[in-house]
Amino acid sequence: MKLHFSIAAAEELRERRGGRYVLYSVCLEGFLLGKVRYSQLRRWDAQSCLCPSALHSSSGFIRKIKERVTWSSVEASLLLRRLFGSTVPAFPPKFYLAMTKSMADERRSQLEQYLQNVTLDSNITNSDVFIGFFRKLQQDTFKIETQRASLDVYLADGSNIRLDIQTSDTAERILEVTSYKMGLSRELIGYFSLFFIQDHSDGALSVVKKVAEFELPYVSLQSMKELHCKLGIRKWYMDPSLDTLLMDCRASMNLLYIQEIERNWIKPTEGEMQELEFLQKTANKRKFLELVREMQFYGYIRLDPCICDYPEVGCSADIYVGSNEINCCIKLPTNQTKEVSFKISRLRCWQVTLLGAEKDGEEETLELRFEYRDSDKWQWIIFYTKQAFLMSSCLKKIISEQMMKASKEAQEMEVKMPESTKNSKKPSIQQKQVVHSSFIPRRRFLVQPNKEDYVFEKIKEEDL
Repeated sequence: MKLHFSIAAAEELRERRGGRYVLYSVCLEGFLLGKVRYSQLRRWDAQSCLCPSALHSSSGFIRKIKERVTWSSVEASLLLRRLFGSTVPAFPPKFYLAMTKSMADERRSQLEQYLQNVTLDSNITNSDVFIGFFRKLQQDTFKIETQRASLDVYLADGSNIRLDIQTSDTAERILEVTSYKMGLSRELIGYFSLFFIQDHSDGALSVVKKVAEFELPYVSLQSMKELHCKLGIRKWYMDPSLDTLLMDCRASMNLLYIQEIERNWIKPTEGEMQELEFLQKTANKRKFLELVREMQFYGYIRLDPCICDYPEVGCSADIYVGSNEINCCIKLPTNQTKEVSFKISRLRCWQVTLLGAEKDGEEETLELRFEYRDSDKWQWIIFYTKQAFLMSSCLKKIISEQMMKASKEAQEMEVKMPESTKNSKKPSIQQKQVVHSSFIPRRRFLVQPNKEDYVFEKIKEEDL
């Protein structure tokens, strides 16, 4: 799946020799990942003088790459297109004349599109070439050298696991070390992920964003100091039935248990609450999870209260995303509340828009809108929430799980069918509608210092 890359700003700077260049601020899900020049990205994408067969046959060369922690963008650039060939999207062309304002806008839009498209292939995002480039980009931008450091990974109950890491360790590496220290089976690591989270004074918890596998959590935390974020480990799947795969491992069951008793997102009845309290006192975690799985909002992610335009403009809403729905408790201007469930199966597409800040120093506004079919009529529903990217990631996860489940069921049906039936007409299996998602940046674009302008463009994402 595509990652939500964007370029929040492009600043024109002077080189020591008097020349000018543009420095692009590359963001991932609305947070600054690093600053990069066009020439750096171009070299990264460029063809190498080495042929593909030489790259794959030279074990010493590949070993050298894997052993090095940091390496230049030039070294990375010599590999990307040669290793992955036609799967790498077209890179924005070089301009040989001075760029006009419209050309600069076009280049920035093309670079955003390129960064999003290059992440479609998991072979690329999991490669040393990709990880090495963005590792160096993050470290150079925030001026953090590779060295040993301590990092705390928090559980849902507020306890933490202290790790001895390298500042250049990726989220994937840190998740592996955390899982090892917790005794989590290696086969189950994929059901969990690292998140940046915030604790509020009233005890509430906000999930800020899921950490991408290639991100450097230590560096990202330094860049997010003003938000007072911390790194946490949580389950990362939306289908509650997957819980059964984790119940035989003590560490994974404990993670699920802690997550459910501490976050207080479920809504049990009075009788269910008494039974849960009894199971909690007797430390019967398995029975506790079996009971809580049947309750409303189990396995959902709760977003912070936000503003929506449904059923009318200016309504406040509490949002729960999970299972096959976006559940909203909406407060109407009349102070009445209305619970609405938007079914994922009726959702055709969605898009995230970065509206920008109205004034300098203000937090930028994000919106997520989706096209929804209600009584044979399509309409756009809009939520103004700083967690729009997280909400989009949840929707992608729900749909990808549904598609995998449908594919597995189809394979099982084919295996169980009699041979004579297989050779005849294949059964008709309803396919899940493929949903499109988009990211539309709409924010301040700076090319010349002290000049403000707003750019409106649309970057489409491919099918999930």
